[in-house]
Amino acid sequence: MTRATLYILLPICILLTVAFVYLGVPQTLGAYVTATTIEGAQQTIALGPVASQLAIKMLGTNGGGFFNVNSAHPFENPDAISNLIQMVAIFAIGAGFTNVFGRMVGNQRQGWAIFATMGILFLAGVTVTYWAEAAGNPLVHAMGLDGGNMEGKEVRFGIVLSSLFAVVTTAASCGAVNAMHGSFTALGGLIPLINMELGEVIVGGVGAGFYGILMFVVLTVFVAGLMVGRTPEYLGKKIEAKEVKMAVLAILILPMAMLGFTAIAVLLPTGVASIGNPGPHGFSEILYAYTSAAANNGSAFGGLTGNTPWYNITLGIAMLMGRFLVIIPALAIAGSLVMKKTVPASAGTFPTHGPLFVGLLCGVILIVGGLTFFPALALGPIVEHLAMISGQTF
Repeated sequence: MTRATLYILLPICILLTVAFVYLGVPQTLGAYVTATTIEGAQQTIALGPVASQLAIKMLGTNGGGFFNVNSAHPFENPDAISNLIQMVAIFAIGAGFTNVFGRMVGNQRQGWAIFATMGILFLAGVTVTYWAEAAGNPLVHAMGLDGGNMEGKEVRFGIVLSSLFAVVTTAASCGAVNAMHGSFTALGGLIPLINMELGEVIVGGVGAGFYGILMFVVLTVFVAGLMVGRTPEYLGKKIEAKEVKMAVLAILILPMAMLGFTAIAVLLPTGVASIGNPGPHGFSEILYAYTSAAANNGSAFGGLTGNTPWYNITLGIAMLMGRFLVIIPALAIAGSLVMKKTVPASAGTFPTHGPLFVGLLCGVILIVGGLTFFPALALGPIVEHLAMISGQTF
């Protein structure tokens, strides 16, 4: 971390801490408090430097909560205002990288194009998640209980803020939660899963998300070059075989970790023994665990007992693969491009800052992600949704 970065982030963390304390988040080094309940029982209330840790976990997209239930705890997320501040903090640095990138390359429209791509994918995810959760469960409706799916959600946030938070935290590789993702409907839980499976492209982690989407940018430019029959270019640099191979390698590392370990886990008794729910939801629990680990997220479908030797070891390996192995091809592309001469734009150069490129980039991300993960999703949330609407339970 540079000194200039420290000078910027430290005041922001302090301001966030003060804001959270004002909203009712504890910030103390004192002992726990013992209270007497209405029934006369003794209750120990956990306290600590929650506000400062909350500011760090959100701004740095870490997501590890001070309390076990994370941002669903009233001491960690008291109301809708604190909820909004936390979501903004999650996105702040990652989204800001698009503006920094535009300034660095001398063309801010390049940064806006990537930001627009992130925004379109994010809004699509929020729309689907909210629709699925607001529609609720038809099996519950048949029992005379109308309304959306409130299972696993805090009443003070409801369906809207819970759905929004779930998409934000999985889009940004944060992992903080204000609702239990395992209690979402099949399609409602599908979107957080897809957000992570696509890689760190919709904002993603601090820094990691930006080079994640740049891998898809390289692939998109290559596809566009094939369409017009020219050697693809990006920012005046020729995109050739080496860059495309490295980009594809970087994109395939995450599926290797997510799907590979999931396939092994569902075949082993020690892997299946940790499932808390039968049927396709149990498969989704395992898939979500390895997806969250490889995508550097940390959220979970809580029905899976992950604290076993098998899952501790394999999830750790998935984390290493998803975080560090992706860096190698990304650095290889950077080193290759920096050695190339800048080529002036010509009439045949495909512009990478307009709506056409944004649409093409969104399409490549969704198609590559869809083709890679659709078989696994079909075995989990998709078949679970079809079973739900047909009245089948497990």
